[in-house]
Amino acid sequence: MTVQDIRSFNRFYTNVIGALDYGRRLYAPYTLTESRVLYELAHAPRTDAADLRAQLHLDAGYLTRILNKFEEDGLVERGPSETDPRRRSVTLTGSGREAAALLDERARQSVGEMLDTVRAEDRPRLAEAMRTVRTILGESRAPRPEDVVLREPAPGDLGWIVQRNAALYAAEYGWNADYEGLVARIVADYAEDHDPRLERTWIAELDGRPVGCVMCVRDDAPGAARLRLLLVEPDARGLGIGDRLVGTLVGFARDAGYREVVLWTNDVLAAARRIYRRHGFVLVAEKPHHSFGRDLVGQDWRLDLHATPGGRRGVAGGGAG
Repeated sequence: MTVQDIRSFNRFYTNVIGALDYGRRLYAPYTLTESRVLYELAHAPRTDAADLRAQLHLDAGYLTRILNKFEEDGLVERGPSETDPRRRSVTLTGSGREAAALLDERARQSVGEMLDTVRAEDRPRLAEAMRTVRTILGESRAPRPEDVVLREPAPGDLGWIVQRNAALYAAEYGWNADYEGLVARIVADYAEDHDPRLERTWIAELDGRPVGCVMCVRDDAPGAARLRLLLVEPDARGLGIGDRLVGTLVGFARDAGYREVVLWTNDVLAAARRIYRRHGFVLVAEKPHHSFGRDLVGQDWRLDLHATPGGRRGVAGGGAG
């Protein structure tokens, strides 16, 4: 392979995705870089400008101009960081979230139209080729937290949540198929009937594959959201994925108007419990039970959203919740 081979491929793929005229391709007044900034803000509801600059490898002045434009357009709000007064936090407004959602929908549609031109029998080969490129060009460094993207579920992701929960908990804790049945019911209920304004699922993606998840659903108690099915793959732990998933869920629950977030877990899931504590959850009750083929101690945790400031910024799974 030569330098010219890679440059030729870059020119080809730039044209395929419309990078040089991204806004026009998606019928939006944003460049590819501006759209990426909106995307990152939508998937990390509370972040600092310095973190955003480092994550996207952007020049400080360039990012400032983008954020100034977004603020003038009413898409973002900036203020003092809750963790470091020397920094500036950046959050999307309601209009900003709508703009990011519209861009995401149009991008998905654009990629879907491109995939429609690929024969079904060629798609696995295309996916494997893309994974190969990412693996070879990225193998010189270990994964970094900024390589992880939080996104909404794509087709097949809900099934992945069931499969990976069942497999991981069987391997790590010896839980039987009863747990898989519980997770399947939780996921099926969400898939069949959920309100996207009040309920959400996030998939953590690394190198093109899902490596974590969490769900936010309405609880039976009025004004309460329930955290369910927090999970991080073993080979992706140590990147802060669990913290990001929980922090994103807490931010969403607060913005959606919930009064509190509750969850149910088991005392054997020590890593997940440490995350809950870091985000302000308090243990309110625990009770021994025999489930999933094991003697366990179930725990109820609660986060008062009115008493706790904005979300803080690896880990094992968190149980069915």
